[in-house]
Amino acid sequence: VQLQASGGGLVQAGGSLRLSCAASGRTFSSSAMGWFRQAPGKEREFVAAISWSGSGTYYADSVKGRFTISRDNAKNTMYLQMISLKPEDTAVYYCAAYPNSKVKYGSNWYLKVNEYDYWGQGTQVTVSS
Repeated sequence: VQLQASGGGLVQAGGSLRLSCAASGRTFSSSAMGWFRQAPGKEREFVAAISWSGSGTYYADSVKGRFTISRDNAKNTMYLQMISLKPEDTAVYYCAAYPNSKVKYGSNWYLKVNEYDYWGQGTQVTVSS
């Protein structure tokens, strides 16, 4: 799977952005998907994940109620709608693919960053105060 993240930019606190992750190659619908972010000087952190069908969604506590992950398997695209953005959301956002064969429902599979097998190049999100 090749992943291309887009939609980042500069926005004021309280604003909104929608990130997209376009996939090509291996069947998109055979992968669970996730968003991670990395701020300068910090480790990459989990943001949100979605099951292959879209029926299961998972969020970091820091973004619950503000971010919404979704996917359109017909378009091979995943989205991250972000509202009420805060300066602490500033980071490079990465999309990643997680092989559905490794998903263990009922576990925190989506947090296992090393088990995501494909990563996009990242898109910068900057939130000004």
